[in-house]
Amino acid sequence: MLDRMGTWLFHRRISANALTGAGFVIGISASVAAATAHWGLALALWLISRVMDGLDGAVARAKMRSEMSAPGGAESQNLSSNAAGGFLDIVADFTVYAAFVVGVGVGWGGSLLPFLAVLAAYYINGTAFLAFSSAAERTGRTIEDGRSLSFIRGLAEGTETIAVHAAWCVFPAAAGSIAWVWAGVVAISAAQRIWEGWRLLR
Repeated sequence: MLDRMGTWLFHRRISANALTGAGFVIGISASVAAATAHWGLALALWLISRVMDGLDGAVARAKMRSEMSAPGGAESQNLSSNAAGGFLDIVADFTVYAAFVVGVGVGWGGSLLPFLAVLAAYYINGTAFLAFSSAAERTGRTIEDGRSLSFIRGLAEGTETIAVHAAWCVFPAAAGSIAWVWAGVVAISAAQRIWEGWRLLR
């Protein structure tokens, strides 16, 4: 469905970078709404921002498909453009994820410790797959799955993250307990990615 929507948007000259920027602004707005305990608004903005995040990749793929037949040097330029867009996308994603965790931690009114645990798990998890992507690029062991980065799969990925962040807004009184469980799940994912990255690069 996202790919069909992405193709539709591409043909109407809406760029992937514009969608990345819109998703970033809406995601930060969701974080502010969470920090002020406006949970319904935070949930709506969070989900909209994640739809934008899915659509930017769909538009980028539509653009790549349309330019596959471009002559000569255009192909290299297009690949560079897609890489730059992918870079902006991952930076925006990480920023929004972290901001939303902080926003919920402030808004729920309890201890910040479970949300600090989530941020620590995010940091380790992100370090693992970003470091692998860089090393894999240099050694020619990239994972080709249509993404800008070589992404090692794990227990906690985008869909699970969206669902858990949404659950904080739906059940704000239980946000701390949900955060503790989620920190554990993300930590397991980090361990998976560290082991798998080590195995693939050896």
